[in-house]
Amino acid sequence: MTRIIRELAEISDRYDVLFCDLWGCVHDGKRAMPAAVAALQAFRAKGGAVVLLTNAPRPKPSVMRQIERLGVPADAWDDIVTSGDAAQYALVNGAVGRKVWHVGPPKDLTFFSEMAPDLPAADIELVPLTEAEGIVATDLFDNLHEQPDEYYGRLLMAREAGLPMLCANPDLMVDYGDKRVWCAGALAKMYEEMGGTALYFGKPHPPIYDLARRRLAAAGREVSEDRILCLGDGIGTDVAGAAGEGLDGLFVTGGLAAEQFGPDVENPDAALLDAWLAAHVAAPKWAIGRLR
Repeated sequence: MTRIIRELAEISDRYDVLFCDLWGCVHDGKRAMPAAVAALQAFRAKGGAVVLLTNAPRPKPSVMRQIERLGVPADAWDDIVTSGDAAQYALVNGAVGRKVWHVGPPKDLTFFSEMAPDLPAADIELVPLTEAEGIVATDLFDNLHEQPDEYYGRLLMAREAGLPMLCANPDLMVDYGDKRVWCAGALAKMYEEMGGTALYFGKPHPPIYDLARRRLAAAGREVSEDRILCLGDGIGTDVAGAAGEGLDGLFVTGGLAAEQFGPDVENPDAALLDAWLAAHVAAPKWAIGRLR
């Protein structure tokens, strides 16, 4: 049975490391959430380490700049591990070829230009779909105004050419302020349903967790698995990823599925939560309305 808690401090003594989702938990795409920031700062003040584990398709330096603009201070986290970081390893090793069609906005071009220092040099060329050996999907070109089905024709052409897709963000959608927008994961899902091949590296898939553990070890913060807590609002990403890794999960109910648990976002209805989790065949150890 999932236990609902009011604040992170109730259980923080049980854990040494927090794998914390960003979007929907620490910020909403437009601004930081002050209570969440304070909770992370308090966890670190007691000696814990916070790894911001995000399905952002951009590498760590780009996400650092973004969250600074949004008001997430540097003393709220120890490291950032992104889906983009994990996907870059596959890109430079030729998972989708050297000539790739990039699906995403200009801001995501850092995926190709800001490589981790431990990655080998790679000669990657961005080309039109008709010249591509593979696809890199970081987002829709304009997720504030586009729908995934607008890509059907281009994806059909890609499938007929046998192009593999590297999905740098497995999220289906996120909340941007009060607007819900689609992500690259929705395109990858549609591509698979059409018979195409999609490769994933962010939550809930193992590569991003493996990278987070390697970064912790490199920083001298190796801990036992039962001292790691995974926190997030995505049932199919954060909660499923924690379960797949054998780690405890803290489900933030006030994110993507907030309307499912009663009118008080800060205090989810236990009966509604239990029924909803059962329908999703999920059983995170903990739940909280919003991170605080």
